[in-house]
Amino acid sequence: MRLLIDDRLDLSRLDELLAQASEQRRRQALRYRRPTDRLASLAAFKLLRDALHREYGIDEAPTLLYDELGKPRIDGRPDIHISLSHCAAAVACAVANRPVGIDIECLELLDDDTIAATMNEAEQCIITEARNPVEAFLRLWTRKESLLKLTGEGLRNDMRHVLDDEQAREVEFRTTASRHYVYSLCLMKNFS
Repeated sequence: MRLLIDDRLDLSRLDELLAQASEQRRRQALRYRRPTDRLASLAAFKLLRDALHREYGIDEAPTLLYDELGKPRIDGRPDIHISLSHCAAAVACAVANRPVGIDIECLELLDDDTIAATMNEAEQCIITEARNPVEAFLRLWTRKESLLKLTGEGLRNDMRHVLDDEQAREVEFRTTASRHYVYSLCLMKNFS
């Protein structure tokens, strides 16, 4: 398993990353209107290429295929599982030989309506009692989103009970906070 984070999201790198990207990724990135979104897309692809090289010795740019919910996979390599995520402060990439999900989110202000809409009562208590409520919220949120990326389900209408589902007992989480972001990696425990 390989996890890579890039928090050097500087627009001065945009042309360099465009030149290094595959034609497929270049087209995808250029569909974004905002340069910051283009940069995040290209930086995530660069991390993917780096992770594939380090973990599997793959040097050629992968062709990505997407299922109906947008979960990416590498064409011709069902043995490699990938997940990409980005926020304004950083991008993240995870590759593994088992299902994997990654989510990264910026530490930003939080409102009570968002907490109530996305967290169950026990989670709301954790957040309100935390020394850093924003970080506590994001630790829970990134776990939820990384699990849903692992399963390929994507965001759902009721996010409050994602971690209560049986699926959450079949995975392991690794959650880390920095000064600018929180990320969670979710891996399937038993996979053959």
